[in-house]
Amino acid sequence: MSEIPGLVKDLALILIVAGAVTLLFKKLKQPLVLGYIVAGFVVSPHMPYTMSVVDHADIQTWADIGVMFLLFSLGLDFSFKKILKMGIQPVIATITILFCMITLGITAGKIMGWSRMDCIFLGGMLAMSSTTIIYKAFTDLGLRQQRFAGMVMSVLILEDILAIVMMVMLSAIAGGNNPDGGELVGSVLKIGFFLVLWFVVGIFVVPLFLRQTRRLINNETLLIVALGLCCAMAVLSSEVGFSSAFGAFVMGNILAETIEADKIIKLVEPVKNLFGAIFFVSVGMLVDPKILVEYALPIIMLVATIIFGQAILGTLGFLISGQSLKSAMQCGFSMAQIGEFSFIIASLGLALGVISDFLYPVVVAVSVITTFLTPYMVRSSVPAHNMVEKRLPKKWIRSLNHTTLSLPPAGEKNLWRKLLGAMLRTMVVYGILSAATIAVMFTFVLPLARKLLPGWELHWYANAITGTLTVLLISPFLRSIVMKKNHSEEMKQLWSASRLNRFPLIFTMLVRTAYAAAFIFYIINYLSRFANALIITFAVVIVILMILSRRLKHQSIRLERMFIQNLRSRDIEAQVKGHRKPLYEGHLLDRDIHIGDFDIPEGSLWAGKTLQELQLRNRFGVHVSSILRGEQRINIPSGSTAVYPSDTVQVIGSDEQLKALGDAIEEEMFLGDPEIEKRETKLRQIVITGTSKFVGKTLMESGIRDSFNCMVVGLERGEENLWQPTPDYVFQKGDIVWVVGEEESLKQMTT
Repeated sequence: MSEIPGLVKDLALILIVAGAVTLLFKKLKQPLVLGYIVAGFVVSPHMPYTMSVVDHADIQTWADIGVMFLLFSLGLDFSFKKILKMGIQPVIATITILFCMITLGITAGKIMGWSRMDCIFLGGMLAMSSTTIIYKAFTDLGLRQQRFAGMVMSVLILEDILAIVMMVMLSAIAGGNNPDGGELVGSVLKIGFFLVLWFVVGIFVVPLFLRQTRRLINNETLLIVALGLCCAMAVLSSEVGFSSAFGAFVMGNILAETIEADKIIKLVEPVKNLFGAIFFVSVGMLVDPKILVEYALPIIMLVATIIFGQAILGTLGFLISGQSLKSAMQCGFSMAQIGEFSFIIASLGLALGVISDFLYPVVVAVSVITTFLTPYMVRSSVPAHNMVEKRLPKKWIRSLNHTTLSLPPAGEKNLWRKLLGAMLRTMVVYGILSAATIAVMFTFVLPLARKLLPGWELHWYANAITGTLTVLLISPFLRSIVMKKNHSEEMKQLWSASRLNRFPLIFTMLVRTAYAAAFIFYIINYLSRFANALIITFAVVIVILMILSRRLKHQSIRLERMFIQNLRSRDIEAQVKGHRKPLYEGHLLDRDIHIGDFDIPEGSLWAGKTLQELQLRNRFGVHVSSILRGEQRINIPSGSTAVYPSDTVQVIGSDEQLKALGDAIEEEMFLGDPEIEKRETKLRQIVITGTSKFVGKTLMESGIRDSFNCMVVGLERGEENLWQPTPDYVFQKGDIVWVVGEEESLKQMTT
């Protein structure tokens, strides 16, 4: 028999130990991430009394795959549309918190005398709060339906996407000997270019592909297709200089806009859990007790930095974003920990060889301590607010409650802002698509054309053919750059509001025309030797012809509509199937009440009861607006409507009312049968004797079903086959009755 590979033995050890430790942590109601880290510590070489992993290189490869799938799953849960719907408040809070915590982390590293790269990476690690840990803390404490929790989760989503950007920037910093501001700006622009390009192209291509193959795809093929797209984008990302994790995140984000997104999330979940567990176990394997003892003081210092930094600076970030003092303190105190992305950033630093070996186990230790403290920080936010409110003057409290940088502009300024913002977005997106098209044509098509048309004389024909095709391909994009928003309501209102607005509006048209002509200029200049003046004339004439072309107009409109449809396909499906919340939710959020979703779990004592029987309004003061049951949505259910397991009940109420309702749903459960082994049903043969209590009684009068909870399944009277007695059959002496029931019930019936 062949020898089992070392990788299989290592995986067996990792998964068995991880399973045992996570069961313990589940019992202790602690995050599973910590259990994986402890399991990694147990199987590491630093534990002399236990078995250790042998093949560290292969395990690290699997861990890298784990990071990729973790970010792919994050992308599936993330949506750019979510950011747009959040408004400016979470953006202000996130940027403030990240800037402050990165600065604080770098300062703490310098105080401890660590190297420059250690300080930079430490700042990035301390800025990343843990989405998983906070989400679990809110769930355990019954706070997930409260309004401040929604704000925290919005900031965490933004932090996650900015963490991806931060990883790319850290890679750029680590790659240069002395990177300056220009290199960092170039890295950010490169990220933005490829992010917009991949997202826009992906929204065109991927939903169209899935729509065409929808009838052929089952769960198995959908999983393979999704993971294949994830790995393909990871490879493409690596080829252009980014990390594979960044590409996986982008593909997850593209798939998040498709109708199949929810199904993909469920299918990918087990894969993500497996490889994610291996990654976190590999994190624990790097924890060295000697280093923890040696760096005990820095660990304590970093824990204090996170706790007080987030409690003060995090609160400040939420405060200036427009939250009240109480809500800001609840948000800031909730984020006082570090987690998954801190480990990923630390792994990046180790992989690049730019951080010290001690930093990884130190960060892991800090994460473990702050994770254990998270529930206590969340609970202490309200008492801390009450103490601050008592000690500060009321004038200060009023000022803090109205401190915000997110006041919306009004009047004409708002129109200018909307118009210029839309024009800028159009120029950026279509400019990137045009640049990418030109790059592809010049990199692949032009060499092929020159190869097919060799020689100096045919060389210009190859250039002309390639240039013409390139201009035709980018012409819908350039026309949109020039014409988009020219007939919008904002443009019309500004044009008619004042004559002073007309010159700036005409100037925006000229700027966009020049911007579009620049692409034509570049193509002609690259492929010909005409004079600049002639090239500029050609470029302007071509752009004007594009504007006048009705066919091109219809083509650009069709492309834009297709993109919007693909982008909104998941929302459209949600509306058709009734999964979206009512539009009036936005108006409720401005007041003290909002909508909460509650799932009726299996084993709930509420299952099968009507709303009238549950008396939710009288007990909790809430109103049931809808019940989601599979693909069905029951709006404004009546009192006779029953709820069943797996129903999602949408309820309107205040934070306190929704919390009370959620607690009741969790508490009013069937706790299980402690003597389930005695519930086995058995088949017994009972002979009716002359003294039997059933002699002379009909089957209905005997009470076998009602009184003894048993059931007659057959009657034998010396015949070969059993026959089914009717309810009015009278038992007689000598009848042999076959009865099914529990052991205890059968005993009671025969005594």
